[in-house]
Amino acid sequence: MSLKLQTIICSTRPGRVGPSVGRWFNDFAAQHGKFDAQLIDLADFDLPIYDEANHPRTQKYEHAHTKAWAQSVAAADAYAFVLPEYNFCPPPSFFNALNYVYHEWNYKPCGFVSYGGVSGGLRSVQGAKQMVTTLKMMPMVESVAIPMVASLIDENKTFNSNELIDASAQSMLDEMHKWAQALASMRTA
Repeated sequence: MSLKLQTIICSTRPGRVGPSVGRWFNDFAAQHGKFDAQLIDLADFDLPIYDEANHPRTQKYEHAHTKAWAQSVAAADAYAFVLPEYNFCPPPSFFNALNYVYHEWNYKPCGFVSYGGVSGGLRSVQGAKQMVTTLKMMPMVESVAIPMVASLIDENKTFNSNELIDASAQSMLDEMHKWAQALASMRTA
């Protein structure tokens, strides 16, 4: 059985660069070869601000958008969140998407591909790590930080990586694969 990795583009705003970075990372993960890589865009799910009557732990989902999101999240063994930094934090769409489901996230590793200005989105990742641990996910120490992301996107809106970014992606994927294998037994117990 091949482990499934979802690269989740977390920004949903118009004009975002997340899809460019997300496509690059998903392609990199596919070439890495240890995961069945799938690109997911939160914008495609059009999740409103959390609107379910029941707590996510009950899995009594009423809305079609929640059921579709829950099915998508449940299908993965690991996640790579592609995160911008908004005011030192992850985007609200990230927190909202996490809050929609609970059990579907449990006992899975996650990594972060962050981007922004000089900090490369690192402050965003620190806030995100607190949130994912409450959902029983294991955040990787290794991450991919992309500073000055606009300088790495060409006129065709294609993200062009470099050796340092590629090396960090390789390290993060290697660690995520170890954790995904180790946590698989907890998901089936």
